[in-house]
Amino acid sequence: MGQSIAVEARRFEEHREHLRAVAFRMLGSAAEADDAVQEAWLRFARTDTADVANLRGWLTTVVSRVCLNLLRSRRHRQEDALEADLPLAAGPGAGGDPESDAVMADAVGSALQVVIDALGPAERVAFVLHDLFGVPFDRIAPVLDRTPEATRQLASRARRRVRAGRDRVEADRDARQRRSVVEAFLAAAREGRFEDLLAVLDPDIVVVADEDAVATGFSGREVIGASAVAAIFNGQARDAVTVLVDGLAGAMWAPGGSPRSVLSFAVVDGKVASIEIMNAPNTIAALDLEPADVSRNR
Repeated sequence: MGQSIAVEARRFEEHREHLRAVAFRMLGSAAEADDAVQEAWLRFARTDTADVANLRGWLTTVVSRVCLNLLRSRRHRQEDALEADLPLAAGPGAGGDPESDAVMADAVGSALQVVIDALGPAERVAFVLHDLFGVPFDRIAPVLDRTPEATRQLASRARRRVRAGRDRVEADRDARQRRSVVEAFLAAAREGRFEDLLAVLDPDIVVVADEDAVATGFSGREVIGASAVAAIFNGQARDAVTVLVDGLAGAMWAPGGSPRSVLSFAVVDGKVASIEIMNAPNTIAALDLEPADVSRNR
């Protein structure tokens, strides 16, 4: 009897990391993924699987049903989906199963997990099993108690929501990165840290100023190159504040609360690639200016 249990345990262990990867993607929680895998083990231990030709497929179905029940229970209790509590770079399967390692390291990033967490239970199961693990719809359908065609439609709807949601998440991340670069530029300029200014500027940066900016002392309509730009801004911008300029991170000088100069930044690969300086009142009046902290609530 003991030998039989040991043999069954070895059979199960061959698929544990795969099952944990599946459960983690459905549940978004390492702890709950472990619980789901443990429940799958208990069901496996109570079942005669000698005639099961595809044990991985059978176990995937079992753990998927366990996860589906957990997801439905969450919704029934009106609980928020749990945040992932395991760093994705060292997710389930790290150093173990190559399949789960690839899943964690490739397209299934943190942005995708955020969106998956927003899917309904059935959509979530259909999408994770088919799109992330390649399980055919005719095998997913019994898990969801749906027809293969209905399951295909669930996955298709989930796929559309994931694409739209991931675009939003990535856009928010890009906006945060742009703001961080602009804030680093302004801080280095204010404090006269020339080398730090150079570090945040693209070597081929171009600064373009309008006629009003030139008339008030800026060094020409166009300045090219990181060294020249850093020399101009080093020790300057003491009263500039970060703002959203037409929705993108920028800066503004507004003595007495009235905008007198607005800087629009283009950030590429984490470096300031160009700056447009606008001092003309008509130009500034046409801009959509908002406090930069508004972006944190979007």
